[in-house]
Amino acid sequence: MNSGTELVSRIYAAFASGDVMGLLGHLDPDVVWNEAEGNSLADGNPYRGPEAIVAGVFMRLMAEWKDFSVVVDEIVGGDEVVTMFGRYRGTHTESGKPLDVQAAHTWWIENGKIVRFQQMVDTAGLAAASQK
Repeated sequence: MNSGTELVSRIYAAFASGDVMGLLGHLDPDVVWNEAEGNSLADGNPYRGPEAIVAGVFMRLMAEWKDFSVVVDEIVGGDEVVTMFGRYRGTHTESGKPLDVQAAHTWWIENGKIVRFQQMVDTAGLAAASQK
């Protein structure tokens, strides 16, 4: 692995272990974060800075989904741009329906920090799992 894929691997490990501060430590203070168009969390795009990401994405995500996880299948790229291919899994808090959808994330890296993030996800699958 190169430094970019190693950094992104550490981010997913931190997320999986619930280490939000560890994850945030890898983000540039001016990071620009975009959720996929059609995702309900995209209403705040672009999120700027770690505090906006926690409030607008992570807190809402944890409230909406039980046992939410990102299953990493593959991480590819170089030192400056890295993409993760995988799946989201969990159970919607209100509908009780399971979630198992394809997702990909692209991360842009400068000076060892994430400066930009773009989510791609099966938004139709997200919506279906969240409907009662």
